[in-house]
Amino acid sequence: MEITTTEYKNWLVELKSKIRSSQIKAAIAVNSELIAFYWELGKSISEKESVWGSKLIEKVAQDLKEEFPEMKGLSRRNLFNCKQFYKFYASDLVQQAVALMEQLASPELQSSSNQSLNKMQQLLIQVPWGHNILIFTKSKDTNEAVFYIQQTIENNWSRDILDLQIKSNLYERQGKSITNFKNTLPEPFSDLAIQTLKDPYVFDFIALDTKYRERDIENQLVQHITKFLLELGKGFAFVGQQYHLVIADNDYYIDLLFYHTRLKCYVVVELKNTKFIPEFAGKLNFYLSAVDSLVKQNDDNPTIGILLCKDKSNLEAEFALRDINKPIGISELKLTENLPDNLKSSLPTIEEIEQELKRLDV
Repeated sequence: MEITTTEYKNWLVELKSKIRSSQIKAAIAVNSELIAFYWELGKSISEKESVWGSKLIEKVAQDLKEEFPEMKGLSRRNLFNCKQFYKFYASDLVQQAVALMEQLASPELQSSSNQSLNKMQQLLIQVPWGHNILIFTKSKDTNEAVFYIQQTIENNWSRDILDLQIKSNLYERQGKSITNFKNTLPEPFSDLAIQTLKDPYVFDFIALDTKYRERDIENQLVQHITKFLLELGKGFAFVGQQYHLVIADNDYYIDLLFYHTRLKCYVVVELKNTKFIPEFAGKLNFYLSAVDSLVKQNDDNPTIGILLCKDKSNLEAEFALRDINKPIGISELKLTENLPDNLKSSLPTIEEIEQELKRLDV
């Protein structure tokens, strides 16, 4: 069908009327109204494109530009983004609802897709448009997209920080550490602690020669503490490096000690520039007992240990933790030399990250 019909002209008049409305004008300053408008615009374009064909966006972008030459957001590129924005979430959620209806054959579920879309809209309007574009163009499905939206809201990420987290594949790493938290921590504290850890941890800001020691890694992590804290996640507060403990007149030194403000507990981080061996878990268990006895206060939760190794067998790690009575998580650490070239080149400089973190409450 040609895009010169009376129906198209009426539709264009309707679009222009919406854009002129005071609500849409206010959308320039109010993000929620802007995102809601882009959602409806994307929905309308998706529906009409099936009637008027793929040239619709180019045509309507030209017509709207003539009517609103000073208004941003009505370019061909952004109209395409609006369409993809709606289709990304709508198609996935509708498919989920249809599959659920087929599985349960329940008539009460016929409105579930609309309810899901409404809930999704309420979530989407809480992040800026630029963030939304980054999320729906980089995520594989709505589950991953919702994860990054929620993390953005919770951590107040800038678009650059969001981009960095997506490129480092945070969605696949979050909560994937091998732990014994279910057996050593009470619920819901154990679930929160599990989601706090990652596997692997990506320390791409560290530059080391081929031959390096664990202390070299440790020193660079402390040197670039802001980036280290960003990778650890929100809530970690740095307490000390080579934290000194005296036990039975013997000196012991913890690689890195943190306090987690949300978990309300100390976190011991031990670094091993080798493949995991079970003996590492025993030594870390010893340190956790020491911190619980010598450092922890009565109102603190049990101290948690994080063991970072260059490599590990998940099965060995699970066996090693099975009868350990202190909460320990085991993850791999990835340094610059272990990262793909395309990821290395896309990473911002340390200075850029540290400048950005001045605006964040890490």
